[in-house]
Amino acid sequence: MRIVDDTGRLWRAPEVRFEAAEIGLEAFAWNIENAHLVTALWDSIAGMPSLTHVETTAQSIRIDDAGVAVTLADGTTLNCRLVIGADGRNSICRSAAGIALDSRAYPQTALTFTLAHTRPHHDISTEFHTAHGPFTLVPLPVARSSLVCVVAIDEAERLGGLTGAALDAEIERRSHSILGKTHVEPGHGVFSMSVATAGEFGANRVALVGEAAHLFPPIGAQGLNLGLRDAVTIAEIAGDIHRLGGDIADATAEYDRRRRPDITSRTVAVDLLNRSLLSDFLAVQGLRGLGLYAIDRIGPLRRAAMREGVAPRAGMPALMRGETDA
Repeated sequence: MRIVDDTGRLWRAPEVRFEAAEIGLEAFAWNIENAHLVTALWDSIAGMPSLTHVETTAQSIRIDDAGVAVTLADGTTLNCRLVIGADGRNSICRSAAGIALDSRAYPQTALTFTLAHTRPHHDISTEFHTAHGPFTLVPLPVARSSLVCVVAIDEAERLGGLTGAALDAEIERRSHSILGKTHVEPGHGVFSMSVATAGEFGANRVALVGEAAHLFPPIGAQGLNLGLRDAVTIAEIAGDIHRLGGDIADATAEYDRRRRPDITSRTVAVDLLNRSLLSDFLAVQGLRGLGLYAIDRIGPLRRAAMREGVAPRAGMPALMRGETDA
């Protein structure tokens, strides 16, 4: 992975490169197209006889001392002791549990694309830091890459309106032709930039995972990975309580305690990175450049940053540490 300062400002950070082999890994991560990932997850669900999949939506949730009652769109009701709220940023589980959401919007929009290109990416993810946000190219198999382009809101409208050769040329220009000629595949995503964190990640018989608990801008590939760690953590805690014969509803307090350091640290890091790019203050730009220079030049600091990015010490579930007997 490499980070390139493309702000054009007076104080610019040096280019920083990170090599997975330096910390003994084949790769920092794998970039999987959403369609393939969702298909694989549905196939996994179909192959789990212990899991009951109800093909409808939840209309309302009622929580009392006896448990949780979930009313479905078909009129049936499910009763349980604990609900895992994986229902996104507008979570009805979060609302039913009375958990507040602290949110903040940025004056930016993220556009996502998939593109083909004439030069190989050599499995290198390149992130250009511009004055309006990151422009991040992430490798896909063969000569294809995914792109997250963060721009000002009005620029997003212009960029989103381009098609064909005009869009191809614009993306190639912004990528400084490092991947040669580019061809943007049909379809793209548009996301308003914001960050949000639930006041509690678990309370009142509800444990929140994914975007129900934390909303990240598409910077640093944090959102999905945090959600996976959420899911594994609550599964481990609930499983331990069940084996010991306790009340599974007690899982929420421990879940909140375990997940808070991981989620909070990444929220702060992503927020600071984004704000430092948007800031016009020379002092802030200088500090950002100095920080990247230190990471580039100081080996132990660079390796610590890489390890923390791949496998955070705070909040990593036992299963993800390879402790399969947990």
